Amino acid sequence: MTKDHRATHIGERQLHPQSLMMGFGFDPTLSEGSLKPPIFLTSTYVFPDAASGKRFFEGVTGMRPGGAEGLVYGRFNGPDQEILEDRLALWDGTEDALAFATGMAAIGTALLAYVQPGDVIVHSAPLYAATETLIGKFLSRFGIQFRDFPASATQGEIEAVIEEARGLGRVAAIYLESPANPTNALVDVEAVHAARVAVLGGVEALPPIMIDNTFLGPLWANPARQGADIVLYSLTKYVGGHSDLVAGGCLGSKAALLPIRMLRNTLGTITDPHTAWMLLRSLETLSLRMERAGENARLVCEYLARHPKVERVGYLGFAEPGSRQEDIYRRHCSGAGSTFSVIVKGGEPEAFRLLDNLRLIKLAVSLGGTESLASHPAAMTHLSVAPERKAALGITPNLVRVSIGVENAHDLIADFEQALEAI
Repeated sequence: MTKDHRATHIGERQLHPQSLMMGFGFDPTLSEGSLKPPIFLTSTYVFPDAASGKRFFEGVTGMRPGGAEGLVYGRFNGPDQEILEDRLALWDGTEDALAFATGMAAIGTALLAYVQPGDVIVHSAPLYAATETLIGKFLSRFGIQFRDFPASATQGEIEAVIEEARGLGRVAAIYLESPANPTNALVDVEAVHAARVAVLGGVEALPPIMIDNTFLGPLWANPARQGADIVLYSLTKYVGGHSDLVAGGCLGSKAALLPIRMLRNTLGTITDPHTAWMLLRSLETLSLRMERAGENARLVCEYLARHPKVERVGYLGFAEPGSRQEDIYRRHCSGAGSTFSVIVKGGEPEAFRLLDNLRLIKLAVSLGGTESLASHPAAMTHLSVAPERKAALGITPNLVRVSIGVENAHDLIADFEQALEAI
């Protein structure tokens, strides 16, 4: 009996992504019966005949709708990348997905695919520093402006910013990051979607809502369900999850991703076969790793919130009851994540002493790995952000960003305990 390796149901039962990660999109009979997809280390592919070659190129160049019907060249596609993209789309329930060499390659390619000179980008704030640099410093060279709103803005406040942006030029994209890096402030995606329609509803082609879902996705947040058109990831983080690769992802409908796919084909920002294969490995344990890290983070944050040397813990699970952030969290999130901020009493010296005295928790700037990490955004990841803007965004000298991994939670608490004593 021939098996359908893209089946998502057993009878009437819809299978969960955790189960589909073990084989979806891969036919072992095409690879000598290999249980796992091999790494296809080739740059180019042989066409069965000339007509097929023409048809394949029509697909990858966008001359014919539907995308590639076959493998062409490593800059366009490959078996490992295509299997990875099939499986990535399952988590967010999107129609299509694209894999990139880095998270910033995904973000940069997505924005460049939609903006033109004279356009305006509306975005939430704060953003990851590299994203803010791309929008505020690089794209501005081409006459592209931006207007931003605080991550916690209401629909009315978002409408006002979109209205102002429309007065400057064509609004090309609405770009969000939720939770914001590093403050952990949530963006109300539903409010953004409603604001876009309220202000730009008469526009023939509405600008896409793009969102960086790295901090909570794909397990704890699914912004495609709240109205986001394009969901972006640094796959380096939770999806990769072992701090041994860099990659990015872009998910959405085929129509929304088509211009991004075409630009990726031109720029060559696709991920490589080996990295795609490693991501396939990591997807199999994604849910287990994120669940354990999330539980660890809850226990650590409960300890830190009670410590006399900690001013505040920026953890989504501690959103003030009845507050706007609590309302967004309740509607948008299924978990609080494992990345949060610790605001120590004092300033940069106290924050540095905390970081320097941690032993089990490593001083490094990434997140979402199996190991726990801590860093100082104001002096590290967001160093290039102007001091006055950092202050306005709440990126203060006493803020430490923490990403909790899968170690024993009580060992992590003990590490924080001895490090805080040194402040």
